[in-house]
Amino acid sequence: MTFLYRFIAITLATIFSILPAQAAIGPDSIPAVFDELLKSQTLSNPAMIVIDGTTGAVIYEKNGYSQRKPASVMKILTAAATLEHLDPSATFNTTVNINPELKTVIVRGAYDPWISLDHNTARKMNRASLPYIGFRTLSAVKEFNGGSLKNYKVIYSGLYSQDVANLKAFWAKRSFKPVMKSMTDDEAFMALGEQIVSENSPTVTALIDWILLWSDNLISERLARLSAKAAGYSMDTKGVDKVFREILAKFEVDDSKLVVADASGLSRKNKITAHLMGELLYKLRKDEKFALIYSGLPVGGVSGTLRSRFLETAPSAVGLVRAKTGTLNGTATLAGYVQSTDREYVFVTLADEIAKGNTALNKARAAIDRVLGRIAAPNIPAEISPAP
Repeated sequence: MTFLYRFIAITLATIFSILPAQAAIGPDSIPAVFDELLKSQTLSNPAMIVIDGTTGAVIYEKNGYSQRKPASVMKILTAAATLEHLDPSATFNTTVNINPELKTVIVRGAYDPWISLDHNTARKMNRASLPYIGFRTLSAVKEFNGGSLKNYKVIYSGLYSQDVANLKAFWAKRSFKPVMKSMTDDEAFMALGEQIVSENSPTVTALIDWILLWSDNLISERLARLSAKAAGYSMDTKGVDKVFREILAKFEVDDSKLVVADASGLSRKNKITAHLMGELLYKLRKDEKFALIYSGLPVGGVSGTLRSRFLETAPSAVGLVRAKTGTLNGTATLAGYVQSTDREYVFVTLADEIAKGNTALNKARAAIDRVLGRIAAPNIPAEISPAP
């Protein structure tokens, strides 16, 4: 799939490069042009930074140290923490066993981020679902208990509290009201009986690709908490805060203006600066361990949450922008990389003071696209002359 995206991106970039378009500006012209473009009332005083991807020099900066809401740009921190602390090839297994002699159901999880709360969504996406686990458990209890759902208990390990609550509610609606008790994985193992469910998640690599490409909030939150756990911190917001700051410290990025309220970017209490995210993206690009972040980002006009962007607003940028989108009511953000002939820029745009509503949001997105369109240009080899 990555090869396909790359092929499409290169093809589209080449096509759009030969169409009549405004020539991409060089680094010396960026400050004056961007200052003018960012005066737009549509963007309402955004924060932005542009960094030379080779040298790390700041080419342009506006409100670079101003605390702003990142929205889903926050997921870049989640991806970085996950790659730092989890095995990219690892998967998460959830099993359900039944022990008729002990009248016990044993659910052993591994804090699988991929489990869906909705069965229809799960089937479409080939995901495990809590309703499926719930139904299989009900069927097995009836089978081994003479058709009755009474006098059984459920012990579990490696489940999120939200999933436990949802399973309990699901069963209660169907007259199954077992005593539920959390146990250690070793304790749960001692009670194992006949297996009735075994579900494996995709690899950590695939999960990171998914949150970057489609901005999945639940999976992002859970990956960050798993990363915190692997780093020795608590599996809560405090642990996520610590593991995010650890990543910034690793790359010597100032975290003094970081505020972490969640790992998905949904909370309006989250705060970053354009400078913080720009510096992090620049340094992540230089470290092979984190190469998956670059390759996993949506491509403008081609894939993921950017698949419909740039096509009309800035055709010259199609296939040349790799970036994480962010959206809240009154906030439009975008952070990543843009190709500009023989150089690459790191950029971050945080427009979190725009008017509320979809109309204002779409206008802000279009304005951001047009700004990037002024510097996006394919790197056409010297032996290939552009069309007249």
